Amino acid sequence: MTEQVVLLDEQGHGIGVADKATVHHLDTPLHLAFSCYVFNSRGELLVTRRARGKKTWPGVVTNSCCGHPGPSEPFVAAVQRRLADELGLPAAPSVDLLLPKFRYRAVMDNGTVENELCPVFRAVTDTAPDLSPDEVDEYGWMSWPLFVSLVTGGELTVSPWCREQVDQLVALGSDPLTWPVADEAGLPAAARVVA
Repeated sequence: MTEQVVLLDEQGHGIGVADKATVHHLDTPLHLAFSCYVFNSRGELLVTRRARGKKTWPGVVTNSCCGHPGPSEPFVAAVQRRLADELGLPAAPSVDLLLPKFRYRAVMDNGTVENELCPVFRAVTDTAPDLSPDEVDEYGWMSWPLFVSLVTGGELTVSPWCREQVDQLVALGSDPLTWPVADEAGLPAAARVVA
């Protein structure tokens, strides 16, 4: 079955769908996505390296998991699906919305564009990942303060969306396990439909 993504207008309303395999190019339309930061009960972040075969940012270190909700797919279900598909993680006990309005646009050296309205979520699990080699090359657990220090200090190069998200997540407080859960009413219109 062909995976589809939800296309958006500038106000965040759904305007159609496109095949995921064809949506990323030199003029990628704005579309709905998500990022998830997986922590264990010690507050360590699951950091991953994207598979080298990925179309966008191959081999780049990033947050735990990213993906696209399908048309009418609830966000939490989409996050849990990708955690299972990419990392072999069973359904997390909780998937919490953190940054409902995050949006970014980034351009690779070859001109390929990412252009996403990309709410950010947190999941907590102590289960060891079982990586899908098509999605993730490697992973490691890192303390959140160390990750923040390495990213903001420029010692660890991460995906452009992760770099922008780190600054916004830091503003939520020093302990990722106690970050406040955001109100789903803050999600843009198309995201609320699949929230």
